Amino acid sequence: MDITDPKTHPSDRPLQSESRAAISARFERALADADGITGAHCVHELWMRDEMPIHIERALEHLWARSAASIPDWLPMRYVDWLPRAYEVALGFRASGTGRSNIYLALLDYGDRGAGAYGAYVGMSKYSPAQRFDQHKAGIRAAGSVLKRGLEVLTGPTLHLQFIKRADALRIEIELAEALAAAGLIVKGGH
Repeated sequence: MDITDPKTHPSDRPLQSESRAAISARFERALADADGITGAHCVHELWMRDEMPIHIERALEHLWARSAASIPDWLPMRYVDWLPRAYEVALGFRASGTGRSNIYLALLDYGDRGAGAYGAYVGMSKYSPAQRFDQHKAGIRAAGSVLKRGLEVLTGPTLHLQFIKRADALRIEIELAEALAAAGLIVKGGH
């Protein structure tokens, strides 16, 4: 699998069979070459292996500083401890066919509540996840939780749930929200 191909999904985990040392070496080369795609796959793989949060945060900082223009939109800008769980849960959902609806997750900031740093909003839209997030933040058909607490779109876990049938999207939106809440996340949306 070619990790430099922008169509390679993070859920494919193309570096899963590589050692920690090999991934670190590949990451250093990616930084030197300002290769955001390769660097993103390196960071993602370490994240999925439950690498120490400080290591992920530093890697994200270095990658965003050196390669921001070429980082794929599925890599979050900040460390989220439950991201591996979100991938695991979301990958359990499949659509029956193609259509015009998209499922998306928005990262919510709950640091002021002491109930955990982050939560997720689950939504569906005919717009791309990034466009819909921007609409929320602009107050257009906005969910209050996203308007007030939304930080960014978490594109990676739901990449496989883009351009699906509306009926599937309606069902998956509800079931994904329930499944993420059952996995211990603070969840809004999914209605």
